[in-house]
Amino acid sequence: MKPLIQTVTLLTFIIFKCHAQGNINSKLWYKKPAKQWEEALPIGNGALAAMIFGGIETEQIQFNEETLWTGEPRSYAHKGASAHLSEIRRLLNEGKQKEAEALANEQFMSQPMRQMAYQAFGDVYLDFPEHGTPVAYHRELDLETATVKSTYEAGGVRYTREAFASYPAKAIYYHITSSQKGKLNFAVRMDAIHAKKEVKINGNEIELSVQVDKGALNGIARVKVITDGELKQAEGKLTISNATRATLVLAAATNYLDYKTVSGDPATKTAGILQKAPAFETARPVHITDYQKLHNRFNLVFSNSKHSALPTDERLSRFKGDPNDPALLALYVKFARYLLIASSRAGSHPANLQGKWNHKLNPSWDSKYTVNINTEMNYWPAEMTNLSECHEPLFQMVREVSQTGAEVAKEHYNAKGWVLHHNTDVWRGAAPINASNHGIWVTGGAWLSLHLWEHYRFTQDKAFLQNTAYPLMKGAAAFFLDFLVKDPKTGMLISSPSNSPENGGLVAGPTMDHQIIRALFKACIETAGILKTDAAFAEQLAQTSKQIAPNHVGRYGQLQEWMTDIDDTTSHHRHVSHLWGVYPGEEITPTATLDLLKAAMKSLNYRGDDGTGWSLAWKINYWARFLDGEHAYTMIRKLFNPVYDAGQKMSGGGSYPNLFDAHPPFQIDGNFGGAAGILETLVQSHLEEINILPALPKALPDGRVSGLCARGGFEMDMNWAKGKLTGLTIHSKAGNICKLRYGSKVVSIPTAKGKTYRFGPDLTILK
Repeated sequence: MKPLIQTVTLLTFIIFKCHAQGNINSKLWYKKPAKQWEEALPIGNGALAAMIFGGIETEQIQFNEETLWTGEPRSYAHKGASAHLSEIRRLLNEGKQKEAEALANEQFMSQPMRQMAYQAFGDVYLDFPEHGTPVAYHRELDLETATVKSTYEAGGVRYTREAFASYPAKAIYYHITSSQKGKLNFAVRMDAIHAKKEVKINGNEIELSVQVDKGALNGIARVKVITDGELKQAEGKLTISNATRATLVLAAATNYLDYKTVSGDPATKTAGILQKAPAFETARPVHITDYQKLHNRFNLVFSNSKHSALPTDERLSRFKGDPNDPALLALYVKFARYLLIASSRAGSHPANLQGKWNHKLNPSWDSKYTVNINTEMNYWPAEMTNLSECHEPLFQMVREVSQTGAEVAKEHYNAKGWVLHHNTDVWRGAAPINASNHGIWVTGGAWLSLHLWEHYRFTQDKAFLQNTAYPLMKGAAAFFLDFLVKDPKTGMLISSPSNSPENGGLVAGPTMDHQIIRALFKACIETAGILKTDAAFAEQLAQTSKQIAPNHVGRYGQLQEWMTDIDDTTSHHRHVSHLWGVYPGEEITPTATLDLLKAAMKSLNYRGDDGTGWSLAWKINYWARFLDGEHAYTMIRKLFNPVYDAGQKMSGGGSYPNLFDAHPPFQIDGNFGGAAGILETLVQSHLEEINILPALPKALPDGRVSGLCARGGFEMDMNWAKGKLTGLTIHSKAGNICKLRYGSKVVSIPTAKGKTYRFGPDLTILK
């Protein structure tokens, strides 16, 4: 190598190394390109998402558009199903579970039996034939700018690639530059794994059209190339030569308009997006400003370690044997916030089982909305991490499914209100799917409705409570007033037929259902009081709630999962649904129900510490609510278990090199649930007080957090060192009384709306 090239290479490496180390707490970075999908880096603007591989000779941009699904508008309700409800209940009461499941499979399930699947859209490939042996390669996702960047040197020329998904521009940008004039030569092509596809080239644009194999939806994606070099068409590609810079702008759309309408015009929509798309130099700062309005509200810092300066995949690998890397946990929380912003923006659909990132036509569990835990888990950190706006897509889905769910309530249960079972899709199916032994679960809508209540508890937005939350919550509660039935053995009201997700088959009276229904009734009663409305309805809910079968402690000291004491203490099933009243519920607490809390803890110990990714994440939250920070950290370690081979078969979950949660395969819920669990060790606000450092693990002795939100309309900044609180600031958004707890110290102060209060380590107010 010539001396000049050697010098440039060394300087380039030093620059990149310093750059990586200078911002380690807000970057995922790597020394090599992604070889498989689970190593690529995600970008998204809510509706449009992509995985950037950072390949050298061939770069791959695998992209999705949120409305490309199989299927078509339809009702999933089973006409006349309610005629068989009494018989199903009778069989369950007589202990004839298999007969009840058989009857339900034949007469009570969704039509069709399965819901539809989220689809991969397509791929953009960039071919760089001259870049085979680069040096000083660096690839990163900057969480502060929502930008993926790769840099390397080939033939003495430094190449820089930068990608982001712009919410304002409704497009993905991919920008490439070379350090020497005219040295950028590459080709652009598009493809898809759909059987029905077509690629066209028109001037400086490539168009990919796809038709889903089973259904009414089709989509069009366009890539527009802007460059200072020569642009030609050749063999289905656009070739760029003798350039110094080039920008690709990607837009995609389908004919989906809403869950009832598929008359959209994707060709016109994508053409309009590209026509209005600003130049890269304009789009980039606008994108960053838009993103940082959300991102900059919150920050979390834990102390660094000897691993902090390592590439992310190496840090993850070392964490298993040496978990002394607190800053990795902070990075994980920041990454979760990034993923929520990227997959759930105002006007988009909510984050599904994989957020918005999917590279298959037959993804696991159809990559839809599983609402017996996974969809809800996606939004656990939304309010706490100051991303209330990102919650709105979920609320819109609740509005829509309340309409389809009203038909299902009538046809299946002859009930008022609305109901949602354990899954929904882009067509807002609400009927029970797949099989009766797990598909007939009636509290999906109730659980989702509680997200509306939580949004109010954090924001204190009474207009939202009155106009959006309460009508939907009331409809969900009205269903259960008709649905609940007396248990012939105890005389108590129970939920039947249903199941304890996804364990034990079709039953009468699963514990989880009763916990959720009581929580929904309680939220509706409190809301009616706040809004000074519906006193008679609230009283009916209060009286009914008293009659619902309570939690029971079984013969092994465990919290019973069902009405009968049949828990298997050797079962390590990934669902631990009957502990819902611990988290995200608040029915079982260390103060009010200590005996039930001890029983819940025993149940969790019986179930074990292993599990799939999202199951591990839920267990972090459970142990935090048990105020056991050390056990919570044990679960965090397991969630960070590295998975390097995407095809590796595992008995438990963990994390892929790009920090995606491994079920396995990839599910995004563990990312969000894990982040929520880490924060739950720092602050808890569900018991009408803000509990400071309630379950701080010894591994996180020093840190600071800003912009963390608590119920009651409070936003807080907090510092701690050597495991002790050193400073606390509370900003009151609503002027409510602020009750603080730190250890055994409790203070309660009236606050003024918009005023900020500073506290010392002993919770004394500082002037």
